[in-house]
Amino acid sequence: MSAATDQTPIKVDIWSDVQCPWCYIGKRKFEDGVKAFGRPVEIEYHSFELSPDTPVDFEGTPVDYLSERKGLPVDQVHQMLERVTTVAAEVGLDYHYELVHQTNTRKAHEVLHFAKTHGKQVEMKERLLKAYFIEGGHVGNLEQLADLASQVGLDRDAVLSSLESGEYAEAVEADVQQAVAYGIQGVPFYVIDGRYGLSGAQPAEAFTGALEQALSER
Repeated sequence: MSAATDQTPIKVDIWSDVQCPWCYIGKRKFEDGVKAFGRPVEIEYHSFELSPDTPVDFEGTPVDYLSERKGLPVDQVHQMLERVTTVAAEVGLDYHYELVHQTNTRKAHEVLHFAKTHGKQVEMKERLLKAYFIEGGHVGNLEQLADLASQVGLDRDAVLSSLESGEYAEAVEADVQQAVAYGIQGVPFYVIDGRYGLSGAQPAEAFTGALEQALSER
């Protein structure tokens, strides 16, 4: 393997949703896996909507949504949220489900596409996840999305104009359809170097191993 090939970044395509708790947990584990890998990795996020039928201004909590819309017993929902909050804490994330604003994430995905064209997608993804799970932000609200985008160095007015026009709506839909074509039914889902698919918030070692295998087979 030549030195040039060795330093060519491994491409990782990640399908996830801003309101997916395991996507944020998986992000931290993936980051640890990449750190242990120790070589360049190029990351691109792709859109996936866990609850595309959710109204932007849903009247209720995540517990209400999961119990009313998904038909899950309230006690079971509370147990699920307690478990994922505990797991999140293990990777340094302080989830606050009492603050979470359940919403439709289609516009948040449009922001991520805008951010990608300006080289800020990874930073935007982190900001959106933190806003949703930790700060109680409304990631379906255009004004709040523009504010969050400005905090990672994007032009607020340009972001707002893009969201109002639906500039990246087709790009979001293309991601969603690609997920269908790949047979992706849950997120996070990682495609490493176009060769390997990993599903879920895997241990860091699993990501490191997949990255090393992809590199060795180039």
